[in-house]
Amino acid sequence: MSLIPEIEASHDEIKALRRTIHAHPELRYEEVGTAKLVAENLERWGITVHRGIGKTGVVGVLKRGSSSASIGLRADMDALPIQELNTFDHKSTHAGRMHACGHDGHTAMLLGAAKYLAEHGKFDGTVVFIFQPAEEGGAGAKAMIDNGLFSRFPVDAVFGIHNWPGIPAGHFGVTEGPIMASSNEFRITIRGTGSHAALPHNGRDPVFTAVQVANALQSIITRNKKPLDTAVLSITQIHAGDAANVVPDQAWLGGTVRTFTVETLDLIEARMRKIVGATASAYDCEADVYFHRNYPPTINDAEQTKFAAQVMAEVVGADKVNTSVEPTMGAEDFSFMLLEKAGCYAFLGNGDGGHRDHGHGTGPCTLHNASYDFNDALLSVGSSYWVRMAERFLAR
Repeated sequence: MSLIPEIEASHDEIKALRRTIHAHPELRYEEVGTAKLVAENLERWGITVHRGIGKTGVVGVLKRGSSSASIGLRADMDALPIQELNTFDHKSTHAGRMHACGHDGHTAMLLGAAKYLAEHGKFDGTVVFIFQPAEEGGAGAKAMIDNGLFSRFPVDAVFGIHNWPGIPAGHFGVTEGPIMASSNEFRITIRGTGSHAALPHNGRDPVFTAVQVANALQSIITRNKKPLDTAVLSITQIHAGDAANVVPDQAWLGGTVRTFTVETLDLIEARMRKIVGATASAYDCEADVYFHRNYPPTINDAEQTKFAAQVMAEVVGADKVNTSVEPTMGAEDFSFMLLEKAGCYAFLGNGDGGHRDHGHGTGPCTLHNASYDFNDALLSVGSSYWVRMAERFLAR
């Protein structure tokens, strides 16, 4: 590895910040304390700070020289509504809240880079440090954009990192094109006429109809979309009735749809509405479809991904960079930023969990797990990557 010596020297300081954030997790749009910690440190290092972008987001701006070139570097700050099982010293002090996805580490890595660039950075242009709220289901990226993120702080490209358990610690994974899927949810309500369970002919059964709908929806995946167009349609809930001998008036089912392209998503939604309406009508019931598009797919720009991979190789070595990592059907609201600006989102390996302090939970060190903890060995890697990214980009 070719890590920056000054960043390695400040590892303990950045580690302390990471563990402070971990111990004080805040949910989406409640990141008041975390935003304060971020803003105060940026100001301490001489970086111009703008608070309250997208409600609780923070933007730091560092300009050198006269060039108009600019780059955006983004980290997310929010935690999850999970009761932590770890008992080590930096465990969550807030019941029912936990940094179970590593956003504490993402924030710390970007702070480490900001510190170095403020104190030692030699570049011509502007670095925009984006500390985003509400990635976990709150579309904080979109909130910042709607609040003028890119109009107030223009960037030529924007980049993000997410730690990734299962990839060896310190290795990078990236790919051109889709790297994460769109996230969408649906709820289908079916209305019939209730009856005694012994006399079903007196009613119009919404439960039976819901089952037929559930089966029919899978035909979209197997018979309507192209086999090469990846998509998942998962029904995760079916609810109806309160008594064993009563056919209820109403039933509902819900779940999620995930795709790598908007075109495939359009097809699935259109077919879902048609299938639900026709199936309900066939059984003399009525139906409503609620379909909500949460996050679009995260699609990496080809040119910026090639550039990012070069920087990764410079920092950790080409043998530790996978440029064709398998995309995941998970979702990420950095996708909103990539709709506005060219850029690249990458995975940084978090290892297999062997790094965790004594007192960690008995579960695996996987994302959104109550036994998870970010690998502090990545802090210098991530910070060095961000620094080299900014320097190389602004020198192009």
